[in-house]
Amino acid sequence: MLARDFLRFCLGAVVAHRARSLLTVTGIAIGIAAVVLLTAIGEGIHHFILTEFSQFGTRIIAVAPGKVSTLGLSGAILHNVRPLSLADAQALARVPGVEAVVPVTQGNAEVEGNGRTRRSLVIGASSQVPAVWLMQPELGRFLPDEGAGNEGGRALAVLGAKLRAELFGDASPLGARIRIGGEPYRVIGVMASKGQMLGFDLDDTVYIPVARAMALFNRDSLFEIDLLYGPEASSVTMADRIRQALLERHGHEDFTVTTQDQMLEVAGSVLNVLTLAVGAIGGISLAVGGIGILTIMTIAVRERRREIGLLRALGAAQGQILLLFLGEAMILALLGGLAGLALGLGGAGLMGILVASLPTHIAWEFALAAVASAGLIGLAAGVLPALRAARLDPILALRDE
Repeated sequence: MLARDFLRFCLGAVVAHRARSLLTVTGIAIGIAAVVLLTAIGEGIHHFILTEFSQFGTRIIAVAPGKVSTLGLSGAILHNVRPLSLADAQALARVPGVEAVVPVTQGNAEVEGNGRTRRSLVIGASSQVPAVWLMQPELGRFLPDEGAGNEGGRALAVLGAKLRAELFGDASPLGARIRIGGEPYRVIGVMASKGQMLGFDLDDTVYIPVARAMALFNRDSLFEIDLLYGPEASSVTMADRIRQALLERHGHEDFTVTTQDQMLEVAGSVLNVLTLAVGAIGGISLAVGGIGILTIMTIAVRERRREIGLLRALGAAQGQILLLFLGEAMILALLGGLAGLALGLGGAGLMGILVASLPTHIAWEFALAAVASAGLIGLAAGVLPALRAARLDPILALRDE
């Protein structure tokens, strides 16, 4: 049988039973579209999280107070919490390889200015925020060096872009007096817009000296200490140096050192599992579509016994009959795969337009694997019906009414 006759026969069989073929193609298409769309969402979230973690640079190490440990045969969990102090931050600044240090504390407070009041995030930090967090003032300047000392620093404040707009509109707030938690501050700068970071609106924020923030919120410990290390050092080496410096001060490890590489690795691992999970959900739909092909092709063999008998009588070999029915099953599966791919890509694009906060990113390896899987499913689902068709006795098939 010529290749064009083979294709004409298979396509003719698909077209001749439009309703049945449409149902089969739809089942496969839904499965493929589910794989493409769900993995696009999973990959989009993956890229979003990694971008969020990376927008402050890639050479940051965070030190947080407290260490969770398990001791004894009973497996008792002990939480060792000792405050991280400004003196700790100053000591870490002297660790070889550390370029900048930002001691951080934070809380929420009422911010009053220009006759308006807004409750916003208050971050106590040091003058090195622009270097460590890659954030630059749009107007004015950031906190000076003396703003982060143990003496408390001057009552100076830097506004986030959104907070500036809410309190002062388009007017310049430089030199204006505001009150934070009832205490007076002078505005010396406005930060460029940074957007959101894992749910925190960095633009709806006011920055003040860290010692003043600790006093404002009655804290005896820093929220964390962020360190920027030089490009010539590795994150593992710097983490060990920082850990050793704090051990010398604290006597035991009552703190947690986390490198940005570790954060990205953990986030990536979790999101990879998420992507695989949503891909597996779409795979279930593909399996259901495969069952549909098996059912449809089994029915087709029963309905087309006379056609099979005629082909055998005209000289078609068992192998040719087998290939004809396998080809029909694969055409159905591939049509469904291509239709599902188009639906998935269109759905992902539409979702990205309608829900801008939900990023989508096409995982082409999953999409192409899904289409290939559709062809394999069609091949596998068509084997048994095709074998049954090939083994039919031509005389008995021709006599079938």
